[in-house]
Amino acid sequence: MKFQQPLETTTIDSLKGVGPKMLEKLAKLHLHNLGDLLLHLPLRYQDKTRIAPIDSLLVGVEAQTEGTIISQTMTRGGRNSLLVVIQSDSGACITLRFFHYHFRQAQSFTRGKTLRVFGEVRSGPNGLEMVHPSYQFVNLEKPPALETTLTPVYPTTEGLGQASLIKLIDQALKSLEINPLPEMLPAGLLDEVQLPSLQDAIRTLHQPQASDDLVAIKQFKHPAQQRLILEELISQQIGLQQLRQQEQKCLAPKFPSSQKVNELLASLPFSLTGAQQRVLAEIQQDLQQTHPMQRLVQGDVGSGKTVVAAIAAIQAAEAGFQVAVMAPTEILAEQHLHAFQEWLEPLEISVSWLNGRMKAAERRFRLAEIANGEAKIIVGTHALFQEAVNFNNLGLVIIDEQHRFGVHQRLALQQKGQSIVLEGEENIDTNPDETNLLESETLDGAEAQLADSANGYRKPGSNKEIEQNRLSEVHPHQLIMTATPIPRTLAMTAYGDLDLSIIDELPPGRKPIETAVMSNSKRFELMEHLYAKCKQGVQAYWVCPLIEESELLHAQASEVTATQFTDHWPDLRVGLVHGRLNGEDKARVMNAFKNHELDLLVATTVIEVGVNVPNSSLMIIENAERLGLAQLHQLRGRVGRGDKQSHCVLLYQSPLSATGKARLNIMRETNDGFVIAEEDMKIRGPGEILGTRQTGGLQLRIADLQRDAQWIPLAQEWAEKLLNSTPNVVDTLQQRWIGEKAEYRKA
Repeated sequence: MKFQQPLETTTIDSLKGVGPKMLEKLAKLHLHNLGDLLLHLPLRYQDKTRIAPIDSLLVGVEAQTEGTIISQTMTRGGRNSLLVVIQSDSGACITLRFFHYHFRQAQSFTRGKTLRVFGEVRSGPNGLEMVHPSYQFVNLEKPPALETTLTPVYPTTEGLGQASLIKLIDQALKSLEINPLPEMLPAGLLDEVQLPSLQDAIRTLHQPQASDDLVAIKQFKHPAQQRLILEELISQQIGLQQLRQQEQKCLAPKFPSSQKVNELLASLPFSLTGAQQRVLAEIQQDLQQTHPMQRLVQGDVGSGKTVVAAIAAIQAAEAGFQVAVMAPTEILAEQHLHAFQEWLEPLEISVSWLNGRMKAAERRFRLAEIANGEAKIIVGTHALFQEAVNFNNLGLVIIDEQHRFGVHQRLALQQKGQSIVLEGEENIDTNPDETNLLESETLDGAEAQLADSANGYRKPGSNKEIEQNRLSEVHPHQLIMTATPIPRTLAMTAYGDLDLSIIDELPPGRKPIETAVMSNSKRFELMEHLYAKCKQGVQAYWVCPLIEESELLHAQASEVTATQFTDHWPDLRVGLVHGRLNGEDKARVMNAFKNHELDLLVATTVIEVGVNVPNSSLMIIENAERLGLAQLHQLRGRVGRGDKQSHCVLLYQSPLSATGKARLNIMRETNDGFVIAEEDMKIRGPGEILGTRQTGGLQLRIADLQRDAQWIPLAQEWAEKLLNSTPNVVDTLQQRWIGEKAEYRKA
């Protein structure tokens, strides 16, 4: 079969056996053309190139073996099963166990027939066994030929079997011999890293020979895998660098320094740490540029990100612009609201509030206040990016815990800044034949700076290029904050389009939180200890993963726990917070706890972020083995915010798995959020840490950000070279590796 057009634009329905129903199934796997099919790589391989003697089989290893049927029985009991025993010439036996079978199938396994089987070897009640192996009957006079290559096992979807996928990919591989995929990586790069061509790499990974280094393939260290990993990472870096260039071509308002910043700093009961001062200087420098700030501020829990954001907000408000402060939960948004009101309202900067639970009359009032510009600082949840919200002149967007929002939600808020009015903008003449814009001062030299702002990629010089810049979009500055430390490897890839600042210093006087791990069997003793501490003036949290009792999950419910405390110790002042409470009730309980009107706050993980009660110094996290490292670290960060020695106890339900034990030990051994983040990424993967699994971002085909970290600096370097020297290659690479998912890069 010969395809005249490139494989990456040849649709899969050109293959034999592909009809409308098959196309639907393939589309679920994001397979639309032959290029997609060739890059749909195996998860693992099965070795059917040889017959392993039964007496050489090892438990836990997949193998192919042969033997003569010596018995066939059907068992009755809790779960019916068909047992077929085969024996080798040496007398060694293995049992084949089938739970799903029909009568005729059972009849076919007659004594004396020879079977060839493939499956994972397990330890059974009567020795070695395989459960539901693949099998075929063997004619000893004319035995079936062995496979000549390893058999790939592909990611698939419902209704699409391995055999069907293999047939389609075999057809695509035959077409590859006639019509190769274009080589996008320069020969100089491949020679430098000593990696094979794209064609050889693809062929090797779909049809590896038994002589290939199977250990290297299993560990993703084979040169064929490394070749594709490098190309995918280069493609990803190109996308990030393009996004950065596009954003830097946009205009943004310029915020001069403000005297009110100094007034706020003088009024604070604390001094900024060196790390806060450093990060603030970076932000203030960004805000004086005429292209949008795109800065990610990382800071461990309690490091003081909010006050830095408040200072940036003052600078924007004093320049006549609005600021949107968005948080993922009402509790966190309300914490920001109270902090901003406390700091900014004495400076006569109005702070407004918007959430999804407001009554209609109050909502109309708030929307009008935002639209007419009376509200300078607007704090809220996802309600801020709803269509009904019209900002008057949005100049700065502050997003806290950005990975908790969907990509398109963040993009929607950014687009709210399209209404920005830059001073003198109405005087810009859009006729490209008129005077060169760089000679105009109507935008305070904004375009002149834009011409130099693309990090040396390409400096526009023609009138046409200058005109494109002049008509470019106007975006607000963006300040993104997270208290979830992101490993450096992940930040370089997921946020490669952003400038990164790290607040790596806690305020003076903060003491490390002492963490203990304890079995749930000591739960009541711990409750007694907590009561005694509360009577001494300590405030405490007791965190339960669920709201209601669940026998299945063996997790104590917050409501049950709160009742247990009040039943045993009626004089203990107990509050309860969970996700089903409305915003007003949550705020009432939280304020009572903050004002020390409550001794104990029993809560679900709704308090994970945003709760700041300096007097609280004891936290119990129940069923801690059910929570991820990042979540445990965030919860623990609710204590240790004052000058008292704080303690955290992680209660677990036995039996504890090896992974659960390792996770809790990490929490006990370190308070360093970045160490915890690295371990969390190893366990959960980067997509779940960033919350991108549902958005299409970071679902890489073969590369793994943790495993393949050594390639990322080289990928960044070559991405920049390709953008500069061979821009025609860039789109092909993006389409090859990202395809229909490319849209998320616009966020």
